[in-house]
Amino acid sequence: MTTSEPVRPAVPRPREVQASVLAAFQLVEDAHYLGSDRRPRRHRSRVLAERVVADRKLLRDLRAG
Repeated sequence: MTTSEPVRPAVPRPREVQASVLAAFQLVEDAHYLGSDRRPRRHRSRVLAERVVADRKLLRDLRAG
């Protein structure tokens, strides 16, 4: 072993690994259930549809004018 190599622990620490796995799982679950705005999927679909309608109206008005 040279001085540039990191020192390896003699015994693996399973509790730290378990804790990080549980924390990662909790983050994924929170993101899945809470989302960024906590609104139902149908609300997001409606907002997207409203944007499409507004974009089409704007395009129509730009072509006419």
